[in-house]
Amino acid sequence: MKEKVVVGMSGGVDSSVAAYLLKEQGYEVIGVTMQIWQDEEQELLEENGGCCGLSAVDDARRVAQALDIPYYVMNFKQDFKEHVIDYFIDEYLDGRTPNPCIACNRYVKWESLLKRSLDIGADYIATGHYARIEKLSNGRYALKRSATPEKDQTYALYNLTQNQLSKTLMPVGEYTKDEIREIAEKIHLPVAHKPDSQDICFVDGSYGDFIEETTGQKIRPGNFVDMDGNILGTHKGIVCYTVGQRRGLGLSLKQPGYVVRIDKERNEVVIGSNEDLMTDTLYGDHVNLMSVSSIEDGMRFQAKVRYNHRGAPCTVSMDGKDRIKVLFDEPQRAVTPGQAVVFYDGDYVAGGATIL
Repeated sequence: MKEKVVVGMSGGVDSSVAAYLLKEQGYEVIGVTMQIWQDEEQELLEENGGCCGLSAVDDARRVAQALDIPYYVMNFKQDFKEHVIDYFIDEYLDGRTPNPCIACNRYVKWESLLKRSLDIGADYIATGHYARIEKLSNGRYALKRSATPEKDQTYALYNLTQNQLSKTLMPVGEYTKDEIREIAEKIHLPVAHKPDSQDICFVDGSYGDFIEETTGQKIRPGNFVDMDGNILGTHKGIVCYTVGQRRGLGLSLKQPGYVVRIDKERNEVVIGSNEDLMTDTLYGDHVNLMSVSSIEDGMRFQAKVRYNHRGAPCTVSMDGKDRIKVLFDEPQRAVTPGQAVVFYDGDYVAGGATIL
């Protein structure tokens, strides 16, 4: 009897080819698109580039017909609102910079979709992410970097649990993007040349405008201050800024100024030099471990502090029950509260946390 796998289909080329590869490998494949758009306006927005909007449904349905697999749209509107949109807004209002894709992966694409899929008798779920999953000799499941380093998506998936990893297939991680497009061309998929979707699928325009419209609250302006607390000018609201930002500040300064810190309590955005952005130490909470079952003091890893960070050698130790300390060999630029720190043991994800 064939094992059954539910493939999360975004209407893009990667998830479409993932469905094809799994069917070729002998699985019984079911295609599913997650309905996450919130209202009519949202439908229009996502029609123009979101990963799970109306055009995604049309494209995914056409691919499913071409592959001759059953296809369904499942409603995850409430899960998406609670775990992604509300979290995104709350973090910005707290003066932090969230990563909604990580939250969506953990709580919607996996937690919700996996539960629903198991309920209908599936053995696995699958996605078109550029990453690989392996069961290690210590019995733990871990993500392994994609065969294509420049497309690797393990950073955004560090928060998956052992149970989720054990029930997930990621066939695309063994291929380059060019190879995936070639496969799609060869089997005449209608999305072979579809461009990749944008990162944040639910925001069209500025984050500040989105937060005001969604919450009905006016964003309060406040002061830009220098490292000594001297007032430099007026900012549009802390939700409009992130650590490391230089453009769009609207300040006339004698030398380049960067956002170094956001102070929610004082409603201030602290401006400093590029040097002020450098730090060799960070703390993180909400720790999720993957290739290792525990952090022993002094463990050595390569850590990334943002998606496009190259990674840097560091020493990781626990700092309390659910808190880690990461000490880099060299200072790193613009370590941003709310983003993830993900540490790697070679090609494998050892774990990660949310930067404090």
